[in-house]
Amino acid sequence: MSPRKADPGIGPGLIEAAARLLAQEGPSALTTRRLATEVGASTTSVYSRFGGKEDLVRAVVHEGFAHLSRRMEAVPDSEDPVADVAGLGLAYRDNAREHSHLYAVMLGGAGVGGFTLTDEDRLHGRYTLEILVRAVQRCMESGRFRAEDPGLVAHRMWIALHGLVTLELGGFFIEPYNAKVCFDSQVLALFTGAGDTMADAERSLRLAEARRGWDA
Repeated sequence: MSPRKADPGIGPGLIEAAARLLAQEGPSALTTRRLATEVGASTTSVYSRFGGKEDLVRAVVHEGFAHLSRRMEAVPDSEDPVADVAGLGLAYRDNAREHSHLYAVMLGGAGVGGFTLTDEDRLHGRYTLEILVRAVQRCMESGRFRAEDPGLVAHRMWIALHGLVTLELGGFFIEPYNAKVCFDSQVLALFTGAGDTMADAERSLRLAEARRGWDA
């Protein structure tokens, strides 16, 4: 009898299952037997895909940043660079909500036992940040933002948005200060703090929401 062919979907399934287990139950739940049960595979197939737990966690981190990068790269440049920055913020938030387990692991929100990110691992996050840096640079060139270090401005935005998204995923926003109210307020504060007028910032944020197709 010929050996059964490996299911090409097992790899992504293992990554999603590993992220879910780490985020919900912690590193002690991340066992080969548990993962195999989660995806309906054999323990052998788990070993064949990933050499060990550290390789699997690293794959989770990389997959998380790959999802984020694809979502942010899908935001096109337009004649309104501030709306484009707002669109990137919306994409970041949407991605975190859609892939909450991956997000929790890739940025250190979920315990991963003895696993330690390398500088190479962290570069996956830096690549996505460069998308925002370029958009911020365009805002400065257009005169909407003050001329300063675009990388530092992008970091300020990243820090603020990461904090907001982390609180949202944790369920900490309570009416009337729901996640959208706080997101809009934070984005407008960042834009006006960077030099934009409140009227222009509000118009650009609404334009980004209209392009996105929903305003949750």
